[in-house]
Amino acid sequence: MDRQELQRLKNKYDIVGSDESLDRALATAVAVAPTDLTVLVVGESGVGKENIPKIIHQYSRRKNGKYFAVNCGAIPEGTIESELFGHEKGAYTGAIEARKGYFEEADGGTLFLDEIGELPLPYQAKLLRVLQSGEYTRVGSSKVSKTDVRVIAATNNDLAYAVSQGKFREDLYYRLNAVQINLPALRDRKDDIHLLFRKFSADFSEKYGIPKITLTPDAVKLIQTYRWPGNIRQLKNIAETVTALEAGTRDFSGGRLEVDASTLAQYIQVNGPAMLPVKVAGSQTGGGITEEEKQEIFKALYSLNAEVTRLKALVENGAAPGHQNGLPPTDIENDVDIQDDYSAQEEHEDNFSIQEASEDLIRKALEKYDGNRKKAAAELGISERTLYRKLPPEFRASKK
Repeated sequence: MDRQELQRLKNKYDIVGSDESLDRALATAVAVAPTDLTVLVVGESGVGKENIPKIIHQYSRRKNGKYFAVNCGAIPEGTIESELFGHEKGAYTGAIEARKGYFEEADGGTLFLDEIGELPLPYQAKLLRVLQSGEYTRVGSSKVSKTDVRVIAATNNDLAYAVSQGKFREDLYYRLNAVQINLPALRDRKDDIHLLFRKFSADFSEKYGIPKITLTPDAVKLIQTYRWPGNIRQLKNIAETVTALEAGTRDFSGGRLEVDASTLAQYIQVNGPAMLPVKVAGSQTGGGITEEEKQEIFKALYSLNAEVTRLKALVENGAAPGHQNGLPPTDIENDVDIQDDYSAQEEHEDNFSIQEASEDLIRKALEKYDGNRKKAAAELGISERTLYRKLPPEFRASKK
């Protein structure tokens, strides 16, 4: 696979970077795609493993067939068998009609089994059977069915170690591991980190119509030396947060806004979690601050900032809202009063927009932990002292 083909592949799947190990993983995916070999994708959480099965499917003879992605760690144990192999009507309480499973739905196509290491032992034997013979049985049925499915699995666990601990079947491990594709951790792709940050920041700026930001050399060095335990997902989250709170709230005119290492360090703790909660996309943890809630906070912040900017322009031009050509005829005293009113409103809204966003995050964390400050601070990735300084008024009387 030459460099031009590789770059076209990256462009198609929105993959950024030129790391050698990343290129090797992509080239392997394309090379193995025409076969029906089972592929095991290995890498830490957040490195982008979900792209590999999509590439394999699109470059295979099954590209016109169906493609399904199943997170084995997100399916309740009691329904795993039904989800994978289907069930008959009346097979169990609540089974009011027959239902196809993923292996039946994906017949002739590709099935991606993410977090395969989370699959409980009792169902590993059933998975091995369908991989070896294509045979499976619906829950509540005695009829053996056949399917023709290409299986690609992924894990962020050490399956060999899980085998040694008796938590994963050895025969299934070798059956899945016909071809192994390893995706590197972000910290091992140092030259790609800044490229990815710029992409995520630029995309976010374009989406919400806010100024672009650039990193100073010391800030670039900071993100290149940080561990990034959450990998690309975490980097994307941080890039968007920095862009929102720096470019979205600072008062500057034109050009690009530079963010230095000291500013960036407010969002990244080198020896700990990010200052703002990093919600991994797709996680199923309940009660926390969701990605959707955070985006709503950002949108409200942008709206407030835009209104402040509009009011500032009106005051500078000597015009109140609704009078584009200046204030209506009135005495000078009233003119001054109107301008003072809007200046006061501007100062209030400009300060309150950031405070409101911060308090909303803290409020949600405190409500989650019933007012427990220690747990809320851990959720937000800040110290209890910082949390105390930023407490919303209704929580200041609490001693938890």
